[in-house]
Amino acid sequence: MMTVIPSWFPLFVFILFNRIFENSLLSAEVKEGEILPPTIQKLMKGYNKYLRPFFDNGPVTVGMSLDIASIDTISEINMDYTATIFLRQRWTDERLVFEGNKSLSLDGRLVELLWVPDTFIVDSKKSFLHDITVENRLIRIFPNGTVLYALRITTTVACNMDLTKYPMDKQTCTLQLESWGYNINDVMFYWTRGNESVSGLDTLRLAQYTVEDHYTSVSEAVYETGNYPKLVFHFELKRSILYFILETYVPSSLLVVLSWVSFWISQSSVPARICIGVTTVLTMTTLMMGARTSLPNANCFIKAIDVYLGICFSFIFGALIEYAVAHFCTLHHPDCNNALMYGGHHMHDCDDDMNGIVTTIASDSRRSKRCKDSPTPAPAPTPTGEPGVVPPSPTSPEAKPPEALTEPLNRCLKNLSLIRQILRSVNCCHVENPHYIDNYSRVTFPLSFVIVNLLYWTYYLYL
Repeated sequence: MMTVIPSWFPLFVFILFNRIFENSLLSAEVKEGEILPPTIQKLMKGYNKYLRPFFDNGPVTVGMSLDIASIDTISEINMDYTATIFLRQRWTDERLVFEGNKSLSLDGRLVELLWVPDTFIVDSKKSFLHDITVENRLIRIFPNGTVLYALRITTTVACNMDLTKYPMDKQTCTLQLESWGYNINDVMFYWTRGNESVSGLDTLRLAQYTVEDHYTSVSEAVYETGNYPKLVFHFELKRSILYFILETYVPSSLLVVLSWVSFWISQSSVPARICIGVTTVLTMTTLMMGARTSLPNANCFIKAIDVYLGICFSFIFGALIEYAVAHFCTLHHPDCNNALMYGGHHMHDCDDDMNGIVTTIASDSRRSKRCKDSPTPAPAPTPTGEPGVVPPSPTSPEAKPPEALTEPLNRCLKNLSLIRQILRSVNCCHVENPHYIDNYSRVTFPLSFVIVNLLYWTYYLYL
């Protein structure tokens, strides 16, 4: 005959084994060290860690404080920072009140038997609790039921950065602490000593930053599931610019000055000037690429260092274009180019030739106009007294009617006027001596670079 097992029997067995396991665990913890006084053993007996303190008497208040041990890295590419902190939490549990005047420091492994707040770091990307040589946790119970719970945590926290003024920027990062499952009706957070609840920043030394200011705040996190307690620690970081001045700003400025050396080299030395121009352009390009390797590739950020490198690249490229223009003008003004080698009287010859061309065109124009305005002579009368046609000379061309002469004359005047306008426009863009371009560049390039630098540093440092 087959025995029927009731449906509730597996559940009963599970609960029984679970209760036996919990009792054995408690007994093992107590018997392992045999250093727990009878008072703590009595407190642990019947203690339910799944129920928060004051379960039916309002929320439990949890005070927090931080000790910043180190800020290891601050990454602009990932927009985060990695810090090692000591997180200390205090709350009162009425079930842990005992007689006496001394606090009890317990083994960190006994935390598994107590109720602890479900605090978490909001913007944490990756965190871990140190466990060398044992888990770095501290638990301390005071006679009035106050519990001190401390942890040593290394966490990587997101920090939204505005890199518009990089490397003259200031970044404000936060460390936010919230309760995961208990809302404001169950748990309330507060800083134990206000702004002084966070320590360790005064002695902190960072590679590229200095901590200028820090403060704390208390707020609430609003989610779809309710309102949760929230503590925020704000700290402001200012970047040290000395490294970037030595690494980027000074080399790029020296490259710009090096490109100006070509203004003092003869225009006939084509390889020398081209070599300086191309070398400085390529070196500046390499410097720009190296400055962007440690920065995020985001189009939304036009950083201050990008602006300066772009300015330097423009001046270097402009020096190369300046020689191209000067050399082009030299090739199209050979007489004026020879004037510097053989004397200044050739310059006057160039001017006289140009004036002679313009004078000749002007005289031809006036002569054509007089021909147009002069009256046509009357035909000579014939012996019979009637006007007749003068017979053409055998050696002269056949006379044309006035209408045939007017149209070509007007066309000629229009062509002369167009040529005159073209010559005037060419004369306006005419460079008498291409070597003057280098002379002007020796002054305009350095002066413009100084003015642009003044505007750049004034804007990014003081505005």
